[in-house]
Amino acid sequence: MPHQGQILQEAIKNSGISITRIVDELGITRPTIYRKFKDETLDYAFVTKIGEIIGHDFSHDFTALQQSVIPFVTSNVAPVSLHTVTSKSVTPQPADQDYAKQLMALQTKYIALLEAYNELLLKVYGPK
Repeated sequence: MPHQGQILQEAIKNSGISITRIVDELGITRPTIYRKFKDETLDYAFVTKIGEIIGHDFSHDFTALQQSVIPFVTSNVAPVSLHTVTSKSVTPQPADQDYAKQLMALQTKYIALLEAYNELLLKVYGPK
């Protein structure tokens, strides 16, 4: 079964929209998007932005299991009062969890965070 990066790559290819146009609209580099094609899990905001550009709804492409591992990163986080926090049961992870997959997921989140930071810097200090 193809992973999320492969699904994204195939949808872009089928859309007929050039990679150059997509990276220009996203404000990222070509190597960045090609790295995303290799990622097993992708950032939710990134996938939705590409979906808007190519006119594709990715909610039908990712299974429920894949959607549950898409890291949800947002810059509009409101402060939460301690009184509004509800408890959530945590399912213990198996001891033989694949650490390489965990490392790749962390790397993906880190790259997404760096790209969000870069966008913020461009907004604050970019051309006026």
